[in-house]
Amino acid sequence: GEVLERRPEGRSERFRIRAPAELAKYIAEKGSICVDGISLTVNAVEGAIFDLNIVPHTLAETTMDEFRPGRRVNLEVDLIARYLERLLLGERAAETGGGISEAFLAEHGFLGK
Repeated sequence: GEVLERRPEGRSERFRIRAPAELAKYIAEKGSICVDGISLTVNAVEGAIFDLNIVPHTLAETTMDEFRPGRRVNLEVDLIARYLERLLLGERAAETGGGISEAFLAEHGFLGK
């Protein structure tokens, strides 16, 4: 991923990070993400871009205070989302590259009628 923006927000710092397309589908608001080995909560998601609100304690105790726009970061997404995709799609996940659609969810009873 890439740090796009860092700005103060109250006593915290707001970071905007762009994820690679193949990981973006696994990132959800209020979900977990690991950035350079630091486990964090996602505050907002817009396509492949997500926001993190980092409190002073986290900045002081991690390497995040060194993050500036343009910095490349390692991202690790929630494994449960990957397991669920594989469980629901089985071999189709490998063939199609994943991609759970609204039609697929409806077909398998995950959407209300």
